[in-house]
This record gives sequence, C-alpha cells and structure tokens, in this order.
Amino acid sequence: MAEKFLAKPGRQIGGGAELDIEGLARALPPVEQWNPPLCGGIDMKIARDGTWFYGGTPIARPALVRLFSTILRKDPEGYVLVTPIEKVAITVEDAPFLAVEMMVAQPRPEQVLRFSTNVGDWVEAGRQHPIRFEKAASGGMKPYIHVRGDLWALATRALLLDLVEVGETREHEGKPCFGVVSAGVFFVMAGAGEAEAIEAGDVK
Repeated sequence: MAEKFLAKPGRQIGGGAELDIEGLARALPPVEQWNPPLCGGIDMKIARDGTWFYGGTPIARPALVRLFSTILRKDPEGYVLVTPIEKVAITVEDAPFLAVEMMVAQPRPEQVLRFSTNVGDWVEAGRQHPIRFEKAASGGMKPYIHVRGDLWALATRALLLDLVEVGETREHEGKPCFGVVSAGVFFVMAGAGEAEAIEAGDVK
C-alpha cells in the first residue's frame, strides 16, 4: 500500500524497481516546499495512542510507519501525506505522534529536556520546540511537545509524571506557576496551588 502510493510514475527513488523503505524512513524530505494538488482522502488513521491504521488494520511494519511520518504535514484543511506530485488527506484522532521517552540531557540550573517519539524523532524542548499543556475532556492534563512544522507529539501518562517530577514553581506574568524548564524556557503547567492535583487525561 505504501509502496504503491510512493512508487507511482515520478516517485521512483534512484530508478530502482523496489522502494528502500528502511532507507527512506531515515530521511526527512522537504515536505513544506511541496505544493501538489489535493487528491482526496485515503482510509488511513492515526489513533490517539499513536497507532497507524490503513483500511481499519494496524500497520505492523515500524519502518513503514516511520516512512509515512516523514511525508506527513498539517495544512489548513487538515493532515495530509504529501509527495512532490500529490497529496492525500488522512485522519488524526489527536496528535500525529506520541512522545514516549524523556531524557534530562542537562541538569539544573541549565536544565535541558529531550523527547523521543514513537516514530523515532528526537527533539529538544525549548523555543524551537515548545511544550504546551491542555485540559483533557476527562478533566486531566495532556502535554504536547512540538516536533516539526505544525506536528506535535502527545506525551504518555508516564511522561506526564516525569514532567511533574522535574517541574518547579516560578513567577510567571506576576503570579506563581508550576511548570517545567528546558533550554532556558519556562513552560507553565498549572497554577502553583494546583501542582499536586495534576493528573493525566486521555493518554496511555
């Protein structure tokens, strides 16, 4: 299915008869520079837990999921898979990626946090890759880490607990707030008095 989408005329990489899925998955093509016409949608969905589905069936090959993630983009009309000559719309239930691991790359006071996603990206939280916190429908909290373009990763429940563990209280816009610091940026999680009540919402 992915091979057919990417290996139509004009999409062959290097002229070979077979697509090197693993090799392509390691690359990040310049999708923001591509402006092909929208060719409708395909029956592909990224579930809230980060699982990719095609035709209602989970995509079992990690390298194939990684490949699709490298040609994913969010346009004003929604999420699309894009190549130089075509783009198709897909469904994303929440965020397209899942943040599954956090590393304290540099300790306090110059704390730096790095995150990995379920599709193999590593990002360093800071001005270029902010963290945002939203209230979930269940009343809990959902942290998101910016990956690239307009694509974000929803943090797992375990990662939220890790964020709380490295959090601190600071003055922000004239009032004490609880949040996390990375690369010199303070990301507000909640009011200082709400820190102990933080719970994960709608994440695994």
